[in-house]
Amino acid sequence: MELEKNKGKVIGVRGVVVEIEFNSDPKPNIYDVLVLVDNPSIKFQVIESSDVSKFFCINLSQDTSAVRRGSLVVNTGERLKVPVGKGVLGRVMNLFGEPVDGEGPINADKTVEILRNPPTYSEINAEVDFLETGIKVVDLFAPLVSGGKVGLFGGSGVGKTVLLTEILNNIVNRDPVKNVSVFCGVGERSREGHELYDELKKGGVLPSVSLIFGPMGESASVRFLTAHAATTVAEYMRDDMGKNVLFFMDNIFRFAQAGNELSLIMNNIPSEDGYQPTLASEIAHIHERLVSKKDNSITVIEAIYLPEDDLFDQAAQSVFGYLDSSIVLSREVYRDGRLPAIDIVASDSDALNPGNVSTKHYYVANQARSLLKKAELLERIVSLVGESELSEEDRVIYQRARKIKNYMTQNFFVTAAQTGRPGSYVKVDDTVDDVKDIMEGKYDNVTEEKFSFIGSAKELKNG
Repeated sequence: MELEKNKGKVIGVRGVVVEIEFNSDPKPNIYDVLVLVDNPSIKFQVIESSDVSKFFCINLSQDTSAVRRGSLVVNTGERLKVPVGKGVLGRVMNLFGEPVDGEGPINADKTVEILRNPPTYSEINAEVDFLETGIKVVDLFAPLVSGGKVGLFGGSGVGKTVLLTEILNNIVNRDPVKNVSVFCGVGERSREGHELYDELKKGGVLPSVSLIFGPMGESASVRFLTAHAATTVAEYMRDDMGKNVLFFMDNIFRFAQAGNELSLIMNNIPSEDGYQPTLASEIAHIHERLVSKKDNSITVIEAIYLPEDDLFDQAAQSVFGYLDSSIVLSREVYRDGRLPAIDIVASDSDALNPGNVSTKHYYVANQARSLLKKAELLERIVSLVGESELSEEDRVIYQRARKIKNYMTQNFFVTAAQTGRPGSYVKVDDTVDDVKDIMEGKYDNVTEEKFSFIGSAKELKNG
């Protein structure tokens, strides 16, 4: 009899969104999980009400052919949960905690609901420390801080995933006793997930990383909820395991896109740029959960795809307010062959201040950025009349700026197999000293081509 009260009937199917009617009380709560009576493996999650007794639910299963009008469902009274704890480290799983790495069952400490409230303001720890990545352009101009958030903005094919993977490779194995990592793949290619898994395994750091994937082949509902599942895993590591967590997401735009697909199916009136009206709150919910708390931090590094390379796209703009560092990858820089293809002038970081970095670092970074801005104006003149028409002072500025741009190129460890060039890790102090020397004219007699894809400037002396 109790089971009959919890039963509802499917009255509409619109792709992954199913409308279900419950004529008797109790009605389901938002986020409750429902299952098909005839096939309990088909699950739905209630996301909003469409009428007094009708609810929009998202189909969490790949098989949608079994769902049709008139199908009976039953409310389990539970919410979607994901396994957490030591057992998920070194493993690859999907939204439901099912292993996808062929390594057998996951022995988790427990399962936890994926949709939770963020911590209160009084619980948040705002202290941050500089986090060295060994990537020259990142450490100098857009430094990372532990407990901060970093966004890698760029269109398709400019190197967002490669840069994110290199950052992971360079910092994930520091203090493995205290630090762990969570990699969340939302709406990206399965191939990239395989490559990342192999790279982590080969580097010996896989045991301290948990990977949760909802690739682009999955439904919008799975892609949308995968971000919440990965966030839950990171929260548990921070709060219950007492770890500092490095949280990588590729790609937060696909999370927003999945939410938009669901919103359109439910006939919600779109907001700016055609996105869902709930875009800001969905982005906020993820970012406000990924914060430092008590003695442990969550450091977020996320890739943000830019449709048509548009930095003013509303999905990208909704993320900006939560970031400490914004790293913009440019197609123009990529075409010039300078990798990583970071637009130094467009990139910025709130962490670049004397409280987080040394006074020397702060001074050199700002002076170098100023020099590069002046050189951008000179670039237009050079393209029209040539470098020889510049004044002596302007020619020096122009040449030193080009040397700095070339110096910021770097070979990556994660691309060594493709490029045939071994990766390099450059300490931030060496980067600061080298750029300072370039600006002061120490290398005026060295051609700009020699600065491309070197580590520190010491290699020039040795070469």
